[in-house]
Amino acid sequence: MEAGTVEVREFIRKEVEDWEDEEVGRARFKAFSGQRSDWEPTYRFWNHLLLSIARHFHLLIISPSQVKNIWFNRNGLTPLCLDQVLLEMYNEGEIVRCSDVMDPRSGRMSLLLRKFSNLMLRPTPSLQTLLQDRLILTPLLKDKAVEVVKLLSESHWTSSCIVTMKKFHDTCGGPEEASAVLSHLSETGKARYLSIHKKDFVEGIKVSLSSAPVSNISSLDCDVLHLVWTTERLQQQLDVIDRRCEMSRKTALAFLHSGNKKVALRHARELKLANESREKCASFLNRVEEVLSVIANAESTKKVSEAIQIGAKAMKENKISVEEVEFCLQELEESIESQKQVDKALESTPSYADAEHEDIEEEFKKLELEVGSGNLQVPISQTGVDGTVGEVEALESPESLSDTLSNLKLSDNSTRESASKSPMLAMRQNKLKNLVLEAT
Repeated sequence: MEAGTVEVREFIRKEVEDWEDEEVGRARFKAFSGQRSDWEPTYRFWNHLLLSIARHFHLLIISPSQVKNIWFNRNGLTPLCLDQVLLEMYNEGEIVRCSDVMDPRSGRMSLLLRKFSNLMLRPTPSLQTLLQDRLILTPLLKDKAVEVVKLLSESHWTSSCIVTMKKFHDTCGGPEEASAVLSHLSETGKARYLSIHKKDFVEGIKVSLSSAPVSNISSLDCDVLHLVWTTERLQQQLDVIDRRCEMSRKTALAFLHSGNKKVALRHARELKLANESREKCASFLNRVEEVLSVIANAESTKKVSEAIQIGAKAMKENKISVEEVEFCLQELEESIESQKQVDKALESTPSYADAEHEDIEEEFKKLELEVGSGNLQVPISQTGVDGTVGEVEALESPESLSDTLSNLKLSDNSTRESASKSPMLAMRQNKLKNLVLEAT
């Protein structure tokens, strides 16, 4: 996808609020100097802005000249530090040159040798060489590879799939993007390139749709590629026939309305022949798709058979009988059923949040009245104070209040013991202490 200059500049103004600030702009457009710590914030600014633009416009590959002279051209001024920014991104592995991308067509051994050389002896190109090449943004490449695998898995239900190179190009968005994505998937073991040389030269990709790496190419994979390529050719032919039928039908109706029945009859015959040709092509396409479906089902059956064999081997090694396995499965089903019943019961039980606020407040007032009446009827002797004291209002003299407080302190241990036995009693005792303290 190509991003227009106007759209990119508009996005930059929204992304960077002070983009039009002259003083800030001059500081950002200066060349890097000094230690890295001096220009690290400016580098991070350009790095983030460049990746943000690429993500917004779905750009996997960028051109340094376009980025420098068009995207970030500000009143005729271009960032002097942008060359250094791109070089630092290359050194950190955030961008790679298109010329450095490995070509899966060169063979597996060649790929391994090149991958090893890139890991051990990764050459650092000169700045001029870097700016003359097209650059691939590595973070976006990884995201694009995940997206391509996801799109392919939506139309295939097997653990791997085989697609033609044309289909892969359409999924990736173009041949250049497809080459980068294929290189990345090949390096990570998620895809393999294959080709067949029969009547026509056909290229395809085998992609793993699961977490496991893709398996080696077999003769069956080549046959599947040929069948997939045949279905695409037949579908293209059907589309051409459909357009021809529609054109013949419209032409026949036009001549029929104008009164030229002879020409209309000729186009009607062409329409009939085109329909017959379409039926034959559609029938052939259905047969090819049935063969592909049988192959896919056979692959699934093979995996199920392998899983059964592995399970039987594990049961034999661990000395587990079939009856024990059935018993465990039955217990598991019963546990699942019980859990479902519990979930239904919980869903049917009304929650406390459904209660009316008036009922809650009324119940709360009743509790307050009960606690209040209990405080007024509690005798002082239950607090552990020696002697009997009447109502709090009777404590009028300072001498009696002082004696009462002394008694309360002396009997603190007995108070704690009785409070541990009766929480309601402890609450009443604390209420009484507070009243006594307030009276003092």
